Amino acid sequence: MAWGAIFLAAKGLKLEKHGFEMKPYSLTYKNTQVQAVLTRMLGRTRRGIRVFADVSVVAGFIMMGFAFWFLLDNIVKYFNTPAEFSQLTVLIPGVTLTSGPSILYFLLSIPIVLVIHEGAHGIVATLEKIRIKTGGFAIFIAMFAGFVEPDDEEFNKAKKISKLRVIGAGATANVIFALILGAVLLTNPFFAIIVPEPIRGAFYESPQGVTVLSIMPGTGAESAGLMANDVITKINDVPIVTPFDFTKVALEPGDTATVTATRDGKQMQFQIVISPSPDDPKKGLIGIIRDNTFAYKPVYDFIEWKSPEVSMFLLWLWMISFFIGIINMLPLPILDGGKFIHSIIDKKMSDLMVNRTMWAIYAFTFALFGLNIALSYIKSGWFTI
Repeated sequence: MAWGAIFLAAKGLKLEKHGFEMKPYSLTYKNTQVQAVLTRMLGRTRRGIRVFADVSVVAGFIMMGFAFWFLLDNIVKYFNTPAEFSQLTVLIPGVTLTSGPSILYFLLSIPIVLVIHEGAHGIVATLEKIRIKTGGFAIFIAMFAGFVEPDDEEFNKAKKISKLRVIGAGATANVIFALILGAVLLTNPFFAIIVPEPIRGAFYESPQGVTVLSIMPGTGAESAGLMANDVITKINDVPIVTPFDFTKVALEPGDTATVTATRDGKQMQFQIVISPSPDDPKKGLIGIIRDNTFAYKPVYDFIEWKSPEVSMFLLWLWMISFFIGIINMLPLPILDGGKFIHSIIDKKMSDLMVNRTMWAIYAFTFALFGLNIALSYIKSGWFTI
C-alpha cells in the first residue's frame, strides 16, 4: 500500500523530469553532480581520507572474517548451546517489520546509513582518481538501496589496491559510525541488552534478576509457592538477568520447570508446572506478571536519556549501521564482499577459473547465511519485529 502511494505520488508530481526513473516495481534517482561535491569535500580532508582508505582494506578482511565466524559459530551454538543461538531475519517493511515503531525507526535509519556508506565509496574513488558518473538512491517496493556509480573503464583500469580501498570504504564507514554511536550509547540503559560481555560488565551495573510483580491465580507459579517481590535468577539452566532472557527458555504446557529465585536475600528453588497460555494453548506460561523494565545502570551516566523513542531510534541506527557494514562484506554477488574477493583473484588465473571460484564462494556463503535463517525459522517460526 505504501509503495502504491509512493508510485502514484511520483507519477502525479512528474518526477521523471527531475532525474527520477520510474518502473512499476522501482523508483530510482540519479544525480550527475555528485563528483563535484565529493571533490570539494576531498580538498579539505585529503590526508584523513587517505588514512581511512588504507584502513578500509585491512578492515575489509577483518569484517569478512568476522561475518563468516559469526555465522559458523552461530550454527554450532544451535546444536551445542541452543539458548545462545542468535536468531536472524531479513528486515523487510510489512513482512518481517510489522509494528509501526519498528518500521518508522527502520525508515529513518536507512537513509543515514546509505549516505554514509555510499559517500565513503564515492570520496575514496575520487581520492583514487576514479570518476563518479552518478550517485543516488532506489526503492524496490519495500527494499532500499543507495549507490555511487563509478566509471567502469576507469575502475577496471585502476590498481588492485585502489579497487580494494574503494570497495572496502563503505562497510568500514558504517562500522566506524556504529562504533562512535555505540560509545555514546554506552550511557544508555537500553544499549545493555545487545552489548556482549565483558564490555557489558565494564560499563553497566548488572541487575540481580527479574522481579515478580504478581502471581496469576490458578497457575503453576501459585501452586509452587512463588510470591510477588521474589526475584527470578534462573529458569532450568538459563540465567535470568533481564526480561529478554525469558525468550531463551523453551516452555511447553505440562512441562515442569525449575525456577530459582531469591526472597529476602535467600535463594530458593521452585518446581513449577507450566500452564497453557490463554491466548495460545501451545505456548507455556510460568504464571507471573514480571517487571519488564531494563534494570541495567550505566557506569557513565552523564547523558540523561529522557525519551525512550530517541533511545530506540539510536539503537536501531546503531544496529542497522553495524550489521549492514559487517554483512555487506560477505562475498555474495550483490554485496561489496563479492567485488572485494573478485578484485583480489582477478587476473591471477583465467577468466573461467575466476568465475568458477567466485560461484563456489557465492554458493558456500549463501548456504551458510541461508542455514542461519532456516535454523531461526525452525526455532521460532517466521518471527517479526
